[in-house]
Amino acid sequence: MKKFFLSLAAVVCFSASVLAIDETMNPLITSMPSMSIAPDARAAGQGDVGVATEADFNSQYWNPAKYAYMYTNGGITANYTPWLRKLVSDIDLAYLAGFYNFGDLAGGIGASFTYFSMGDVALTNANGDKIQDVRPNEWALDLSYFRKLHEYVSMSVAVRFLYSDLNNGANSSTAGSSQEMYAAWTMAADIGLYYRQPFELPMGTSHLALGFTLKNLGGKMTYDKVTQNFIPASMNIGASYELPCDKYNFLTFNVEANKMLVPSRKSRFTEGFNPEDEKTWQMSQDAYSALNSARGWFMSFADAPGGSKEEFNEVRWGVGLEYSYNKQFFARAGYSYENYYKGNRNYVTFGAGFHLSIVSLDVSYCVGLAASNPLDQTMRFTLGFDLYGIKDLVNNKK
Repeated sequence: MKKFFLSLAAVVCFSASVLAIDETMNPLITSMPSMSIAPDARAAGQGDVGVATEADFNSQYWNPAKYAYMYTNGGITANYTPWLRKLVSDIDLAYLAGFYNFGDLAGGIGASFTYFSMGDVALTNANGDKIQDVRPNEWALDLSYFRKLHEYVSMSVAVRFLYSDLNNGANSSTAGSSQEMYAAWTMAADIGLYYRQPFELPMGTSHLALGFTLKNLGGKMTYDKVTQNFIPASMNIGASYELPCDKYNFLTFNVEANKMLVPSRKSRFTEGFNPEDEKTWQMSQDAYSALNSARGWFMSFADAPGGSKEEFNEVRWGVGLEYSYNKQFFARAGYSYENYYKGNRNYVTFGAGFHLSIVSLDVSYCVGLAASNPLDQTMRFTLGFDLYGIKDLVNNKK
């Protein structure tokens, strides 16, 4: 049963589009894979890019340092994603976020809550008899601090608590030791940098932005008190350029690279490694579990059996384009690429948005490019509120 749940989390949540893994496949499998799912419709509509894009209410997930350049000093947002609807009908991702900026000198704080429900699952014993129904879930709570370091530069730090309960509290102590399974938890931290500079052009003001984050740098998780699992730590680098066409029309070009800071089970650091013999590439479960988090982060840059070429293949790319009219109406398109041997999550995305002074609404739609891609037809919805805009509206009515 334990293997069933671990497989459920790994296959359904992270390597969803890998329909068959043969000996040439080498995807990076982690615990809490739901933390790698883009929760908001704006970023999802642009190929899952958000590290360097213009600040919005969901910057807490992508790069809290962007909040320092937000047009308002406070806001909240709610996001909903019906996940993997081509496979099941009851897996959902909900994401709530908010921030408050005290000012350039004092900085500000942001927070978010992520909840991922894996739907209804029937537990069975070794004979296949049903024991009970459970609802596996994962959730995370984080808090960030952001501050401007310069007119064009800001940074952020964040701390996060992660919790994963794959058997919903069932079978934690009543079954035999080989069946025991527990909820897992750990702590992690993020570091973010953001650079945004305006440039005056004949048709208006353009903006160049660069973003960098280290995400989910923290401990490992265990579901059985023996096997240790890495969480989805990553390094993200992005660039964004906003080009004004005239006073009302803008085009923004975005690109982003994501490198998982997770060591591979097929590794150059296995005992007796022979680059000519694939049988020597697989690291034992005990050796993999014994790796500490920090060592795993650094190993992830040089452990792939295929050398630098395979390491480069571990980078996931996203490109996006956003058109806006008067900063109120938005149309978006994007493309996300992942190497076939690392997960093959390749898809194009489309999105639209409508922003008023106090409220914003965004939607996105994903079209999978790989054969039988379960990410196909995935939609995301985002609703945001400008708290200061609401405050001003109330004061004006008095």
